[in-house]
Amino acid sequence: MFMRYLVLAVCLLSVTACDLFSSTSPSPVSTQFTLAPGQSQSVASTTLTFVGVPSDSRCPANAICVTAGDATVRVDLSRRGTTSSHELHAASKQPVTVNELTIELVEIAPYPFLPNPIDPAAYRVTLRVTRQDP
Repeated sequence: MFMRYLVLAVCLLSVTACDLFSSTSPSPVSTQFTLAPGQSQSVASTTLTFVGVPSDSRCPANAICVTAGDATVRVDLSRRGTTSSHELHAASKQPVTVNELTIELVEIAPYPFLPNPIDPAAYRVTLRVTRQDP
């Protein structure tokens, strides 16, 4: 009989202990990673997938160009069954903020070089994902 009360007490304490340490405010996040097309990374209950590079007009390293050009990187974010698509641009480096997460394009590789076109599967992007304390 004593054993039943002991087990019950331990169960109740463990349930209330979980409640004591739970937090309604999200913790800060700061991570950086590199992905190939089709690869995903989970960050703060959100899955970020590098879909590909739909356009790349960057000036090749061995060419003389009037403008530097741009490359567009497409990423999908999935959270709680909802997916949204977003574009990041190499020229502007403008981050995207979704679900309290800020996604920045740090680097896109390889860099174009004439006369070789880049195989879409060869792209790699380095992304930084951050979330500040509320």
